[in-house]
Amino acid sequence: MRFSEFSKKEVVNISDGKCLGCVSDIQFDECRDQIQAIIIRGPAKWFHAIGCDSEYIVAWDRIVRIGPDVILVEVCVDQVLKKL
Repeated sequence: MRFSEFSKKEVVNISDGKCLGCVSDIQFDECRDQIQAIIIRGPAKWFHAIGCDSEYIVAWDRIVRIGPDVILVEVCVDQVLKKL
């Protein structure tokens, strides 16, 4: 799977059923040649019209399943939401 295909998938948290958004980036460990986490843009500010000031960083081991158009994760949203 290419990153361009991966980035079009929506990320859904199975703990509460909410859609977190689409994958915007990944964290990669060069020493181990492994993906460490996926990064999803956080909620937009001001009526979803202006960019966001936070992002969700979901560790690779928190991914439950990667489907044809959805990535299922199990996370506590408060723990993975980081301010930029």
